[in-house]
Amino acid sequence: MTTTTCYSVRILSAFNTFQTTFSSAATRLSSVGARKQLKPPSASVSSNEIEVLQKGIAELYDESSGLWEDIWGEHMHHGFYDPDSSVSISDHRLAQIRMVEESLAFAYGSAEPAKIPKKIVDVGCGIGGSSRYLARKYGAQCQGITLSPVQAQRAQALAAGQGLSDKVSFQVGDALNQPFPDGEFDLIWSMESGEHMPNKEKFVSELARVAAPGATIILVTWCHRILSPSEESLRPDEKKLLDRICDAYYLPAWCSASDYVKLMESLSLEDIKTADWSENVAPFWPAVIESALTWKGFTSLLRSGWKTIRGALVMPLMIEGYKKDLIKFSIITCRKPA
Repeated sequence: MTTTTCYSVRILSAFNTFQTTFSSAATRLSSVGARKQLKPPSASVSSNEIEVLQKGIAELYDESSGLWEDIWGEHMHHGFYDPDSSVSISDHRLAQIRMVEESLAFAYGSAEPAKIPKKIVDVGCGIGGSSRYLARKYGAQCQGITLSPVQAQRAQALAAGQGLSDKVSFQVGDALNQPFPDGEFDLIWSMESGEHMPNKEKFVSELARVAAPGATIILVTWCHRILSPSEESLRPDEKKLLDRICDAYYLPAWCSASDYVKLMESLSLEDIKTADWSENVAPFWPAVIESALTWKGFTSLLRSGWKTIRGALVMPLMIEGYKKDLIKFSIITCRKPA
C-alpha cells in the first residue's frame, strides 16, 4: 500500500465521524434544492439552465471563498505533488504554487516561454491567486473574471495589499461571453474552472476568441476518463457517482480530455497537448478533508453555510472517483495560429 493510499484511508476513516455529525444535514440537503443534471456536453443547454447553474456557482463561491482563503490561502486549486510522496499540511501551499509552475512548463515546453506574455486573462480567477502570481512572474497586465462578486472584490483587495493594483484587475464576468475584445491576450489561463462550464464548445471558443495570434491557452480542469472505442457513454454507476458530485459543486455534465482536444482541433488551434496529472494531485483531497477536521476548519465550516457544508460532505466521493480512475485531473494546452 502506497504512502498516499495509507494517508487517504486514515483521513477517510476520520471523516466518517464528520459525516455522522452532519447526517441529518446531509439528508436535508439531498432532498432540498437538489439540482437536475444538465445535458451532455454535445447537447444544447437552455439559457434558463445556464442561468440557474451560474447563480448556484456564484452563491457557492460567495459563501465558501473566505473559508478556503483562511485555511488554504489565495490559490483555490489543487496542488502538484510527486507521485506517492509523503506530505504534511505545510507542504500544500507550496504544492499549489508548483501546480502553476508545472502548468506553465508543460505548455511552453521549458521553464520560460520564448516570448514573455504581457497581457493575461485568468478565466475563473477565484480570489486572484494565479493572476497575481503571473503578473509578478512576467511583469504582465492580468485581468481576471469570476461569477462571484465576493471573489472579485476580495481579489482586488488582495492585489491592492500586495502593491499590484496597477498590474491586475478583476470583475464579475461570464466565461461563456467574456467581456473582452477579440485577440486581446497572449496568455489565456483557466485553472479548474472548465468543469463548471455548461457549454464546453462555447467555453473553448471564447478562450480562442480572446487569444491573440500566437497566444498560448492553458486549460487545467476536472474530466472523466476517456471512453474506449466500444463505449458510447460512462457506465450507470459512474454517472451516478458524478451526479452526486455535480449536485454539491454546481457542475454540469462532465467531458473527457479527448473531448477538449476535439474542440480545439475544430477551431484549428495548434500544438495541442494533454496530460493526466491525477497521480500528481492524489494527496490533495485527503488534505482538504484533514483541514476540515481541525477545530478551526470544523467551526469555520459550521459558520459558512449549507452550500459549503454540502460540498464538504461529498469530498470523499472525489477521492473515490480518482481511485476508480473515473475522475481525471487533466491539463490541455494549445496555441492560436500566428
